[in-house]
Order: sequence, then structure tokens, then C-alpha cells
Amino acid sequence: MPSALRPAAVSGLIAGLAALLTAGPARAADPSGLWLTETGSSRVRVARCGAGYCGTLASAPGKGLDVKNPDPALRTRSVVGVQILDAPRAEGGGYAGTLYNPNDGKTYSGSVKLTGPDTLEVSGCVLGVLCKRQTWTRVR
Repeated sequence: MPSALRPAAVSGLIAGLAALLTAGPARAADPSGLWLTETGSSRVRVARCGAGYCGTLASAPGKGLDVKNPDPALRTRSVVGVQILDAPRAEGGGYAGTLYNPNDGKTYSGSVKLTGPDTLEVSGCVLGVLCKRQTWTRVR
């Protein structure tokens, strides 16, 4: 019997095909950790949140108040501890959702994606076409 038709070869081939067929889509890399924003003025703690990731301000410059918040009742709160990233779904090798920018009090559609072991690309968009990107650096 030719080697390609031996029972062991056939069962190995079947097992390999079964593994390929049952494997889910590749998961995006894990961005969990503490990140320094591109300006170097704030730190954001990113952690698993449901099927995606959330990010909370861990430090901010100056008084760090949410003075630009559209809700007047929240303008005197500290931004430290405020969730600014909600990225519940995997998309394009990263995670997509919304980003709150306390500097202007607006929430944008956005995404996060690891571009290296210590770099995180953060993108916020208006109307899905006007986008700004920042590269955050992992704090060790």
C-alpha cells in the first residue's frame, strides 16, 4: 500500500483538517496593561472588559478635572478613574468601540491595536472619516 494511503497517514490528515475547520478566527493581541499617552501627560489602564477591552485614566496632569464634559454636573469630577475607552469587539487585528476625550468632552468612534509589544495605536474618528491617531507606550 502506498504511504499516502496508509491508515495512520489518513487519520493524521483527517485530524489536521478537523483542527483547521474547528479553529476560530485569530484573536487580536492582548493590550492589557498601563499605557503612557503620546503627549506623556496621562496614563491609561487597559483591561479585559467582556469580549473586548476598557481603558480607565490612571493619572492626568494638573487638577485633572472633567471641565469639558457635556454634562455640567460632571465638570467638577476628577478624570482619574473615568473610563475613556470602551472597545467591546475584535476588529482588524485590534478592538473597536468608543473613546472619550476629556480634553474636549467628546466621545468618538475608535479603535486600539497593538503595533508592537510596547506600542498601542489608538485611533478616534468623527463621522468615520476624520481620524486622529496616537501611539501610546507601555509603562513597565
